Amino acid sequence: MTQIPGPLSELARNTLLVVGALFPIVNPIGSTPIFLSLTRGLSGRGRAVLARMIAVNGLILILTSIFIGTYILAFFGISLPVVQVGGGLVVISTGWALLRQPSDDGDEGDGKGKECNEADFERQAFYPLTLPLTVGPGSISVAITVGANRPEGSELRWPVIGGLVLGSVLIALSIYWSYRFAERLGRTLGDSAMNVVIRISSFILVCIGVQILWNGLSALLRTVVR
Repeated sequence: MTQIPGPLSELARNTLLVVGALFPIVNPIGSTPIFLSLTRGLSGRGRAVLARMIAVNGLILILTSIFIGTYILAFFGISLPVVQVGGGLVVISTGWALLRQPSDDGDEGDGKGKECNEADFERQAFYPLTLPLTVGPGSISVAITVGANRPEGSELRWPVIGGLVLGSVLIALSIYWSYRFAERLGRTLGDSAMNVVIRISSFILVCIGVQILWNGLSALLRTVVR
């Protein structure tokens, strides 16, 4: 009986490690206005299907980064700072495009009744809605770091594997529920308020991209100085 709390506490610790490290960076609640902007014209059913696809894609990206991310980077000879530099540029580009997107509130009323085109949103489910909007380079770099810092010999211990998987599943569920009910948030705030929130969120996305880019550049510059 005294041995039971050990594995369970380790399971809970690894679960909280993943959730605590990734949830503030993934921030699905903060990405909801941008998700609404990029999916304008979809029906409620279309957004529900799209939210599920993004959550599954995000889960696959997170698990891949945690368990084999370091091996993939080593295989291609890519360092983590280089991933941050490249990913930061992609995030900046996405945020800047959203920031410059013209406001079409007048057309939005026509788009709300438009039948969703599954081919269109399926093409966008991975890029840009999953990567880099939801699980971007910052999230991937943190997930790789979490996986790389696992204690030696813990690869086959079920509390470690279970905790990492459970934490990733909780992040994916938060993505699904945030995007699933994004339309309710939009109706609550109204068109004018949503337009303001979208602009602010786009600017924050640009700032996040600059921060990720600077983190990678700083690490690369430190190697040059040394």
